Amino acid sequence: MATPLPPTFTVPASHTEARRDPLQHDELPPLFAEKITLKNWHKYVDWKHVIGLGLTPLIALYGLLTTEIQKKTAIWAIIYYFATGLGITAGYHRLWAHRAYTAGPAMSFVLALLGAGAVEGSIKWWSRGHRAHHRWTDTEKDPYSAHRGLFFSHIGWMLVKRPGWKIGHADVDDLAKSKLVQWQHKNYLFLVLMMGLVFPTAVAGLGWGDWRGGYFFAAVLRLVFVHHATFCVNSLAHWLGEGPFDDRHSPRDHFITAFVTMGEGYHNFHHQFPQDYRNAIRFYQYDPTKWLIATCAFFGLASHLKTFPENEVRKGQLHMIEKRVLEKKTKLQWGTPISELPVLSFEDFQHACKNDNKKWILLEGVVYDVADFMTEHPGGEKYIKMGVGKDMTAAFNGGMYDHSNAARNLLSLMRVAVVEYGGEVEAQKKNPSVPIYGEHAKDE
Repeated sequence: MATPLPPTFTVPASHTEARRDPLQHDELPPLFAEKITLKNWHKYVDWKHVIGLGLTPLIALYGLLTTEIQKKTAIWAIIYYFATGLGITAGYHRLWAHRAYTAGPAMSFVLALLGAGAVEGSIKWWSRGHRAHHRWTDTEKDPYSAHRGLFFSHIGWMLVKRPGWKIGHADVDDLAKSKLVQWQHKNYLFLVLMMGLVFPTAVAGLGWGDWRGGYFFAAVLRLVFVHHATFCVNSLAHWLGEGPFDDRHSPRDHFITAFVTMGEGYHNFHHQFPQDYRNAIRFYQYDPTKWLIATCAFFGLASHLKTFPENEVRKGQLHMIEKRVLEKKTKLQWGTPISELPVLSFEDFQHACKNDNKKWILLEGVVYDVADFMTEHPGGEKYIKMGVGKDMTAAFNGGMYDHSNAARNLLSLMRVAVVEYGGEVEAQKKNPSVPIYGEHAKDE
């Protein structure tokens, strides 16, 4: 039987381009219909957000400079920072925006209150924007597209007013049917005042008499940290790290972002599997939001925790590993592809070696020119000379020596032709016009 030709290395069309930085795509269209000038810039400023996000750091700074920090207040501020932060990550994000699990009435109510305490908009508003972000990632309709820069995706998108059609559509019908979501949306300003300012201040004031510290540190300074920790999910998580599941878009995985954002830093995984209640899928990865949800499920406060099958997760990882390996391969020399080599008969191969003094050997149907390699052959020049003009497939594969992958890779730079039928096949030499195999083969 003819020896089949070995496959050559080829790169699929989708892998031929070098991997680009996801943040280096073409520039997006302008945010506004007209050019911004000194005369019209004020029309595009969202003054509500500018004042709110601008005043809180200044108030916190004033408090730091004028108010002594008590230990109990500092501990309470940290506790409430995590509580309101988890109200966003476990509540707004994973529960309502992505429906990654089901929370009982008590847990849902607490998360709605804590989310309001983070002062980042109502559940309905926040989730609508986040769903649009996932649907239109990195495009013009992404509310906080990373392609408009780190500052824009972090906070700039909230400081400007854009026409509604500039933000992509997202379905929030399920949230419109939720009585709790609608209640929180309707009473949002009151809840912000109570949970964002009054409650953290009152705990410190009534608890140990530190009203001033409670306001400046547990309320305002804590709020600044919660804001920018959450904002990092839109900015840092699209800038720092790698894309182990997909590199076509900007979301990335990095432990620093995870630490800053209470576990939301494995963002490349999240954008691939958005309904998974986890961001971090390995036990050693930092994801307190995942731990909270799992703990609540253990005590019956949550249920139906969604996870993508490990088999599908591994597919994504292996696809990227394969892609990066192929990209590295394209930078190496692999010789002329076998499909582009000329085809010789076995007789022509022998004739060239005998009469034209070609130093060719035949391995697995491919002809290699070893003229410049004979004196460098690790096994000695004598053995390679013995193979000139012959099919040395069996000898190469263990008959004389079982050659390594390194030997095969080196040979790829020496191939010059392929032999018809893959080698010397006696039956075909004697009667080449009669098919030996296949449906038209001559009956024996």
